[in-house]
Amino acid sequence: MACSNKDPCRKEPTCPPKCAYVSNPYLETMEEDVLYHFDLGTKTHNLHAMFGDVKFVCVGGSSSRMKAFSQYMNELLGLGRATDDIPNICAHTDRYSMYKVGPVLAVSHGMGIPSMSIMLHELIKLLYHAKCTDVVAFRIGTSGGIGLQPGTVVISKVSVDACFQPHFEQNVMGTIKPYSTVLNECLVQELLNCSKETNQFDTIIGTTLCTSDFYEGQARLDGAFCNYTHEDKMKYLNRAYDAGVRNIEMESSIFAAMCNRSGLPGAVVCVTLLDRLQGDQIGSSHEVLAEYQERPQKLVGCYIKKKFCKM
Repeated sequence: MACSNKDPCRKEPTCPPKCAYVSNPYLETMEEDVLYHFDLGTKTHNLHAMFGDVKFVCVGGSSSRMKAFSQYMNELLGLGRATDDIPNICAHTDRYSMYKVGPVLAVSHGMGIPSMSIMLHELIKLLYHAKCTDVVAFRIGTSGGIGLQPGTVVISKVSVDACFQPHFEQNVMGTIKPYSTVLNECLVQELLNCSKETNQFDTIIGTTLCTSDFYEGQARLDGAFCNYTHEDKMKYLNRAYDAGVRNIEMESSIFAAMCNRSGLPGAVVCVTLLDRLQGDQIGSSHEVLAEYQERPQKLVGCYIKKKFCKM
């Protein structure tokens, strides 16, 4: 059984090391567990010594963004400078990147549900082998907004599928298994409070639509193929808005589902780069987009700093 750390606002008894996060009896029978896509393993690395103090895991799509986040946290937590060259722990593989600053682990997850799923399986096993406890997980990234000004940060309360249902469907050997994609309510509220305290940009709590595709799956008109009309697109996006959807991305459902399955309190914090009701292509300058992409980092960084100062 995975240990339950679902409410970071409530003190829970510390779980025994073998109770953490995984639910797979076969892991105990393995002579070695190779975390292939991280280029780490239980025999080749002392995972407890390397990662046992991790309390915050932050994942995002790109390697460069995760490095920038780790450098930002390095200075924010008073552990070094933002210009320090923090080494990539997974430098010997080109699948993912990983950076560690004190109790903060930053990992890239690539693009889309499959890439995120592979990374999370190995990340959750890493936390288990390292005997980590009381870990909180965040996905920080970008998204398309629906009815929001570009630059608005959305804290997801739930991730929904293309039919606006709050679950992720995992196909296991031909059997469909649904998993809840409701995110940790307490964590959502704490993040919103952090935004109110800093008061640097607009932040809302909303429903996030998670799709398996960037183009047709998001009702775009600018892909290589399009067999629907502009009216069809607008009808679908307005249905989404009426269902509470405020942004669209491609990883939140699997992130939420696997956080729930593992007992990790999880939050999804994404900035919107455009309003999809107004168009499909991003029109902001590179400088403006760069500033937008820093906003989820600042919000999650505020939360982590508050917790870090109490450790």
